[in-house]
Amino acid sequence: MIDRAATPDIEFEGVDKRIGERVLLRDLTLRIAAGQRTALIGPSGAGKTTLLRLIAGVLWPSGGAVRVLGRTTGTLHGRELCRLRRQIGFLYQQDNLVPGLRVVHNVLIGRLGKWSLGKALWSLLRPQEVARAHAALQRVELGERLWALPDELSGGEQQRVAIARLLVQEPRVVLADEPVSSLDIRLGREVVQLLLGLTGAGRTLVVSLHTLDLLGLGFDRVLALRGGELLFDGPPADLSHDLLRQIYGAEYQTLHLDDLPLAGDAGT
Repeated sequence: MIDRAATPDIEFEGVDKRIGERVLLRDLTLRIAAGQRTALIGPSGAGKTTLLRLIAGVLWPSGGAVRVLGRTTGTLHGRELCRLRRQIGFLYQQDNLVPGLRVVHNVLIGRLGKWSLGKALWSLLRPQEVARAHAALQRVELGERLWALPDELSGGEQQRVAIARLLVQEPRVVLADEPVSSLDIRLGREVVQLLLGLTGAGRTLVVSLHTLDLLGLGFDRVLALRGGELLFDGPPADLSHDLLRQIYGAEYQTLHLDDLPLAGDAGT
């Protein structure tokens, strides 16, 4: 039995990730505790998506070790790997809803890892656990859209359906890869607040963010990557504009980060 209070939910030890001659992550060591809400920042190509995919067990490290929920991902195969992935929810930049399926079916996709093949196939004809799907949609304020099709929803509503899918999956670790990059700032704030709310049940959250205005919504910790290396690991309050210039380089001006109020600049 794993003691979650003593064991980090996510652990990287000297992790490298390479594709051919290209280095995506270099000598990365970090630990993320159970229930922690972590924001992942950095310029394009910094290694953020690679880090999330390593946690999800979609990629394996080229060197070092990745442990998630006490399991070393690179050693898992077959049913053991599937069992771990069922405990990890992943929200992508695009909502990944199935266009031809109604909202109720898209939400219930989150239950497939817990159902038999027969129940999953039957649910396509007659949706199973509709009350569970409806309750999840109500939590994201879309209870009345249970039988809608994805193309009848706005972009923000589609992302909220994807979050409802995470709710019915009941993962212990929630990952999100720039989930608000295609949304305006108001909808982006709503989606990030919903994700932060998921940690109320003790879930661990790691969110890759392109919009740094969202860091102040309730993240406990910020990890900043550049060129596959960890440049900053600390609370959002410790970020400063000088540090962001080091992290973002040429992208700093493009992102208008001078306009971002930061507590880390107080006293400079």
